[in-house]
Amino acid sequence: MTQKIIGFSGNLDRPSKTRTLVQTVVQASATRFDAIGAVFDLADFGPSFPLARRASDLEGPAKAALEVILSADALVVGSPVYKGSYTGLFKHLIDLIDPEALRGKPVLLTATGGGDRHALMVEHQLRPLFGFFEAQTLPTALYASDRDFTDGQPTAQALLDRLERAVEQFSPWFVRRAVSVARSA
Repeated sequence: MTQKIIGFSGNLDRPSKTRTLVQTVVQASATRFDAIGAVFDLADFGPSFPLARRASDLEGPAKAALEVILSADALVVGSPVYKGSYTGLFKHLIDLIDPEALRGKPVLLTATGGGDRHALMVEHQLRPLFGFFEAQTLPTALYASDRDFTDGQPTAQALLDRLERAVEQFSPWFVRRAVSVARSA
């Protein structure tokens, strides 16, 4: 059975550095563990999402996207930093999730911001939020500032090295992709 690593970016904008970072992590994870990867952002949820008071209020695309997110074997979540925290609509989506739905699920936390001043948002905002759900947040989180991107893509070597360490921390939940080794005769 193929496992799923699903990303969610709490951003409405496209293109978005947050979505690009989440997509990069999902691709690296799916490749490493031979899993299926997909990424959603707030724009994928459509017009019923902002008005929903509970998950059952979601329609069509929003309902389908949330079902995929909740059925994932692992999540990569990210938000741009607004006023020192995650976005309001990111939190709105999280508020629609049953408190037991993420219990034990591995979650890699990411965030993006304009500069280094917001780097601890991941530790002070996202980690406690997912702790409430008893999700298994990976020890290594990712924060990327504007200078970590070139032409909209993450390129800073320190960020890419950290990304590789974080992805490897999914190992307890996934089987590593088999690598064939040629033997000489």
